Amino acid sequence: MIGAPARSGGGLRQFYENPDVPLSSGADRARRQARMLADTLKDVTGPACVVDVGCGDGEAAAIALATSPGHRLVGIDWSADALCRAKARGLTLIRAAVDGVSLPLRTGTADVVIMSEIIEHLVDTDSALDEALRVLKPGGSLLLSTPNLAAWYNRGLLAIGMQPVFSEVSLRGVFGRPGSVVAGHLRLFTSRSLTGLLSARGFGSIELSGARYHDVPRLLRPADRMFCAWPGAASIILVRARKT
Repeated sequence: MIGAPARSGGGLRQFYENPDVPLSSGADRARRQARMLADTLKDVTGPACVVDVGCGDGEAAAIALATSPGHRLVGIDWSADALCRAKARGLTLIRAAVDGVSLPLRTGTADVVIMSEIIEHLVDTDSALDEALRVLKPGGSLLLSTPNLAAWYNRGLLAIGMQPVFSEVSLRGVFGRPGSVVAGHLRLFTSRSLTGLLSARGFGSIELSGARYHDVPRLLRPADRMFCAWPGAASIILVRARKT
């Protein structure tokens, strides 16, 4: 979970500094991120530099390091509470905003940049992706995941006039959609819009896959797993892209 952007108004800053706001999306996301990273690093020779943008409480980064030992992982987040928890996991951490500002890293230093369910929280997605591209080495990989606006159940909810899951109309409450947790999502993507945005920002070799959502009701989980095979309708869009 990312903290408040440095240039944002008080509303966003207060939202992300609220101790009741979740700092992690849970073990499912952490294990999924670790698998993606391990698969990417198998082609990297020597110790790699991995940058986790919006590292939250560090759970995902810690699992990734355990799965792929011998590499250096740097976590970046704004939230002091998140970084305090991540520090207890022994991670290398930087407190910094990532929305509309330069990352505090040199150009071309990272083998992998992770943006795991953070882009939907950003005001300035273009600048954030520009920065990810800048800090990557040529041939480096971006691993990105985000909720899918066109998830199979969201199509049904829109058809009956309900707000899609993952979408927000307020930072103070949930209105017109299932669920009760305000997640602070400012942007939502379809697989087509996300592919177009990444391509426009200079990324190539864009590969999409799908993942399930942990909060889907038990009776609907078999369908959610089935739709993972269709990224355009899966709950979560997973992206692997390269700096060419």
